[in-house]
Parts: sequence; C-alpha cells; structure tokens
Amino acid sequence: MEDMELQKIWAEYDRKLEESKVLNLQSWALNFRSFEGIQMQKAKSKLNRLAAFKTRVIVLGILWVLFLCTLIFFKFTWQGIIFNISAGAIALITAIAIVVYIKDVALIRQIDNSENILDTQEKLASLQASTIRIMGILWLQLPFYAIFFLTPAMLHDWNAWQWLIIILTTGLFTFAALWLYKNINYKNRDKKWFRILFNSPEWTSVIKAMNFLDEIEEFKKGN
Repeated sequence: MEDMELQKIWAEYDRKLEESKVLNLQSWALNFRSFEGIQMQKAKSKLNRLAAFKTRVIVLGILWVLFLCTLIFFKFTWQGIIFNISAGAIALITAIAIVVYIKDVALIRQIDNSENILDTQEKLASLQASTIRIMGILWLQLPFYAIFFLTPAMLHDWNAWQWLIIILTTGLFTFAALWLYKNINYKNRDKKWFRILFNSPEWTSVIKAMNFLDEIEEFKKGN
C-alpha cells in the first residue's frame, strides 16, 4: 500500500515537473518572440533612416551630375578640354554611385518587408559589402580634382616649378585614390583610418542593425 502511495506521489511530482517545463518553455518562447520583434523593429528603424539618407544622396548626386554635364556643354572648347575630361570622369563615377545607391535603397525596402532573420542578415551583409565597395570607387575621383582647373594655355606658360608642383600634387592624389580603392575592404575595418572614413550614418546604421540581430542570437545561446 505504501509503495502504491509512493508511486502516486512520484507520478504527481513528475507530472508537475513536466508541466513546469512546458510552462517555462512557453514562457521562453514568448519572451524570445517579444525580444526578437523588438530587435527587428530597432534594426528596421535604423535601416529606414539609412534609406532616407541614401535617397537624399541620390537626389543630390543626380543634381551634381546634371550640373557637371551643363558645365561640360558650355565649356566644350579646346581650352576647356582638361576640365571636360575631369568633370566627365567625376560625373561618370558619381553616376555609378547613384546606381549603387538606388540598388541599396531597394535592398533596404526588401529587408523592411522581411521577417526572416537569416535572410535579413544576408541582406545586411550585402548592404555592408556594397557600402565598402562604392566608397572605394568614389575615391577614384580624387585625381581629377587636382587638374580640373588647368587649361592648355596655362600649361604652355608654366615654368619648371609650376610643372613640378602640379605633377607632385596630381601624383599624390592619384596614389591616395588608388591606395584607398585597394585597401578599403572588410579586413581593414578595425584600422583607425577605416573607422575615420566610415564614421557616417551610411556605415554606422548598418553596423547597429547587424548588432541588433546579433543580440537575438546571443539571447538564444544565453537561454
């Protein structure tokens, strides 16, 4: 009789323990969904601000390209040839950046409509890579800002010192542009110069959004 009572007690204990586990699991799942939802909203808020920022840059970029094309049209002379080449190169690189930015905004809109964390993380990684890539391309404009004001008449009348200064300046700008184009990549993200160059909403918004999603993974591991 005592054995039967003891078995009943153990069975009741096991039942309550199992119910407690189920309740704890349900509570954890509820907390996780709530935390996940909050983190996703935080990430999307950052990205929506980034989309607005990129949209403004696109508008300004289009206006800048139109302005340069207008100047090229009115300075389409022999004396304006160096300016036209420089302005044309700057306009072309800016146009490439505009196309990339438009693609980035479209990608952000896809993220905003996604509820899948893995898909969101993949899209954020693509957005991060795009930001790094276009920054390197934009620096290729640098040498043209060193020579856009030159004219054939100016070069014809220059002395040796003036030639030396423009050659050194253009060479320095070209070296800097090519160095930055080559070295702006993800593996250098912890370098001081990289952090200085990327200390802008365009980069920090993506990083913060990625951190919010990483916290979801940490929540899973911690529970």
